[in-house]
Amino acid sequence: MKKFTTKVAAAALSMTLATVSGQAIADSSKPIVIPTHNWSSQVVMAYVIGGIFEDMGNNVEYVSADTQGVYESIRNGDVTISHEVWQSTFGASFYAAMAKGGLIDAGTHEAMTLEEVGVPQWVIDENMCPGLPNYEALKNCADVFSTADSGGKGRILEGPQSWHGDVYPNRVKALLGDEWMVKFAGSGDALWAELDSAKREGRATLIFNWTPNFTDADGFVFIEWPEYYQGCRVADGGDGGCGSPKGWLKKAANYKFPKTHPDAYMAFSRMSFDAGMIGSMAALVDLDGMTHQDAAKKWLADNEDTWRAMTGVGM
Repeated sequence: MKKFTTKVAAAALSMTLATVSGQAIADSSKPIVIPTHNWSSQVVMAYVIGGIFEDMGNNVEYVSADTQGVYESIRNGDVTISHEVWQSTFGASFYAAMAKGGLIDAGTHEAMTLEEVGVPQWVIDENMCPGLPNYEALKNCADVFSTADSGGKGRILEGPQSWHGDVYPNRVKALLGDEWMVKFAGSGDALWAELDSAKREGRATLIFNWTPNFTDADGFVFIEWPEYYQGCRVADGGDGGCGSPKGWLKKAANYKFPKTHPDAYMAFSRMSFDAGMIGSMAALVDLDGMTHQDAAKKWLADNEDTWRAMTGVGM
């Protein structure tokens, strides 16, 4: 009994010291499962957030997950969080999973988002397609954007088809006609390879991109399509002849996360990254050539004051 009392007292003292010193005490020993997708900022941020959770004393696991299906995985408890929920691309899947129960809205990042096709700044500067960025100019420039695999048509290089489905083929059909085609890239990296190749070869390219991203620093001009309105997309009953909406960037979590890992959830709900932060994460990989893990370690080391404030330590 004496030994038991001594152990309890020692444990209590340890907890007190940890609290006084500002060290975080782990929540549940169950791992926090973080998904990784197929674009740089999302993967780097996964390791950034995982690093913060580990610093707080938690166990973390990473799983490759489908960009649309991940919300069902969160709802079912196979994945714990999603930290880059883009409104225009994943909003429908996010809300559908939430409506079934099991997934909660864990807050919104400071960064606003836009996902759209466009051209690198040099295409505008060299007037390769007069009238850009107005989409009407593309009707006279199909040949400028044709490639070896486009059959003489103007080519739009989209991201992986899992990102947006038939949104861009429907838009081309409604607004540009048969002189244009859409090709789907295998990954975000394929987009950046095309961007680099076009720059070296001095040719025009029309590719999918987004902001915030590392390309914000070098200059990227989004095409100005007819303004988005609710119902304009084919899936919503329209003909698809509209652009993309500017939107939010949210975070999602399994409904049990606040109970199993209250401190980690508190930190996650506080996390709010702006466009500069997210762009800098992606740039470490896409410009500096670092691995996603090393990029996350560098970002955490360079921005310790920023992320520690999100955990509540010292508050």
